[in-house]
Amino acid sequence: MKKYCGAFIKNEREIGLLREANRIVANILDAAAEVIKPGATTRMIEEMAMDMCSDYKVNPAFLGYCGYPYATCCSVNEQVVHGFPNDRKLEEGDIVSFDMGVAREGFVGDAARTFAVGRPDEETARLMRITEESLYVGIEKAVAGNDVYDIGEAIQKYVEGAGFNVVRQFVGHGVGAKMHEKPAVPNFRPAGKGLTLQNGMVIAIEPMVTAGGYDVEILPDKWTAVTKDGKKAAHYEHSVAITPRGPKILSVSDRGLNRATWRNLTV
Repeated sequence: MKKYCGAFIKNEREIGLLREANRIVANILDAAAEVIKPGATTRMIEEMAMDMCSDYKVNPAFLGYCGYPYATCCSVNEQVVHGFPNDRKLEEGDIVSFDMGVAREGFVGDAARTFAVGRPDEETARLMRITEESLYVGIEKAVAGNDVYDIGEAIQKYVEGAGFNVVRQFVGHGVGAKMHEKPAVPNFRPAGKGLTLQNGMVIAIEPMVTAGGYDVEILPDKWTAVTKDGKKAAHYEHSVAITPRGPKILSVSDRGLNRATWRNLTV
């Protein structure tokens, strides 16, 4: 790897290693989707994720990171990110955001999805759809020569155009040998100019979208972030390589992309 303005540029071999780490994460998220139903608990997902890490012979990247005590972040309803797995039984109409990372051969995979428990109400289903679509809208802007803030601007316009809001307190990031590398990848357009994207960068793009206001607060556990107004939030994330052929989504499971390929994006 070599540095560009503090961000790491990866070669083809390194991007291949990142793709494999991200494939494993995506497979774990696929497995989580099969378990989520009324009566299940997020602790069940945590235990399954740990078992799958053992099977794949990889390390859960979140466990112990800055003191975080679990392998997964399991955020329910108004919880935006960093929710702790627990024994609360999920109920019909809940939504759960799972954020997961693994470390394999010195590189980190990182991805997240939001799942419905049973059948969500119409507004919640729309929140999930718009959040996921905003991720792909942002990925389209992950092109060499663009300002990294172009990604956030595209996400913000798409989300706010649908009547929702993007969280400002948490942003995406570079990913590679470390889980959080430069550049920061906001889901909104900050003032000023951001880093110019270069081929070989790998970034985690992760819009966090709320049904109400974008302000959040941290619970006494010092990790779980919730919406201040108690409205639901959704969270989707892909790790993406910037290449001469356009953005390449790395966090693709053995089943393929978790939705139909968005426009002309490649995997």
